[in-house]
Amino acid sequence: MRRIVMFNRVSADGYFAAKDGSLDWIVPDADFDRSAAEAIERGAVDTILFGRRTYELFEQFWPDALGRSPSSPDPHHMGRRSPEMRAMARMLNESEKIVFSATRRELTWRNSRLVSAFDPRAIEALKHQPGKDIMVFGSGTIVSLLTRHALIDEYRLLISPVFLGRGRPLVDGLTSVSGLNLAGVISYASGNVMLRYCSGHQH
Repeated sequence: MRRIVMFNRVSADGYFAAKDGSLDWIVPDADFDRSAAEAIERGAVDTILFGRRTYELFEQFWPDALGRSPSSPDPHHMGRRSPEMRAMARMLNESEKIVFSATRRELTWRNSRLVSAFDPRAIEALKHQPGKDIMVFGSGTIVSLLTRHALIDEYRLLISPVFLGRGRPLVDGLTSVSGLNLAGVISYASGNVMLRYCSGHQH
């Protein structure tokens, strides 16, 4: 059975984006980028779930980020390029992208598929299909819906040493406490800390 794995950068006070959606508070971390690129090269992911807003941010940047250079630009830091970003660009372009939106009518980024409404039964069926892990980036609304229906198997939170004061919460609208099991902790010289949690429904 396939797993759904969520990755998000989160401020120390729990926001995955500033109030205006900006990510300019993210702390750069070459060590984390290298470890992420190594995981990508192992080819553990072949599908990505997106909410509309996150998809539109990604489609403005990543389709043209591959190019022919051995490096690709970093979306969070203007002027910075690295081979690790190229690995990310290749994975994003090659993966199947499922986009939840009631307002979009068509998608032009290759390997993208539009779904007009969130259906937990369809997601459960997707998890039972042959394939690799399914990732979620950003997409707070979709993360919240997946969490409510206990569909996320692993949460990967890269905590930045920053207080935003206000912003967009990663998970919203839960009606009960949802327990998590700690699966791993990695601290980086930048001050970033990676927390890996498995869902409480995992055994």
